[in-house]
Amino acid sequence: MIWSKFIQPRLISLACTSKPIRKQREKVIPKADGTVLEIGFGSGHNLPYYNKKNIDKIIGLEPSVHMQKLSKKKLKDFDVNFELITERAEEIPLESNSIDSVVCTYTLCSISNPEMALSEIRRVLKKDGKFIFTEHAASPDLKINKFQKKIEPLWKVIADGCHLTRDIKTMLAENGFSINNSEDMYLPGTPKFIGYHIWGLLKK
Repeated sequence: MIWSKFIQPRLISLACTSKPIRKQREKVIPKADGTVLEIGFGSGHNLPYYNKKNIDKIIGLEPSVHMQKLSKKKLKDFDVNFELITERAEEIPLESNSIDSVVCTYTLCSISNPEMALSEIRRVLKKDGKFIFTEHAASPDLKINKFQKKIEPLWKVIADGCHLTRDIKTMLAENGFSINNSEDMYLPGTPKFIGYHIWGLLKK
């Protein structure tokens, strides 16, 4: 209980502040505009990267109240219309075709049913809406991928359900998103087993 309530949320939050991860956020978050839904809001690490001039409202979807508590200080200094929802991505309590931009950073790896979550994301996005994301994924290098599979059971316990071997690109394509406008590479300064990333701005 102490681990899941106090230690694990802080460790995950700290891991998400490394320089390579910050650089990834800088690449994608400013592209969001209008009414924004952020999947897996966590402790609010994306907040500094939003272009406030283009934002009408941000809705943060975060099932963990322990992670929400870590975001309070950041939200206090954030002067954009904001709403926090305690719910899972597989059951987004919003109307269909109501969101201009969905933001998802380092979240698809830990969602229990990512296919259902992507279906919900497509449902709430407007016809011309954007899906903005950056995620780590299964390595295309066979040796690294083998190592990912070996340590994944322990990694999921340590990192609150985070999977190392999800093929994010295939997952997106099979769930109705055009992946033409995406990029992928190993991030400099990150361990190889978690260094292969894919990111972009997609349309449904």
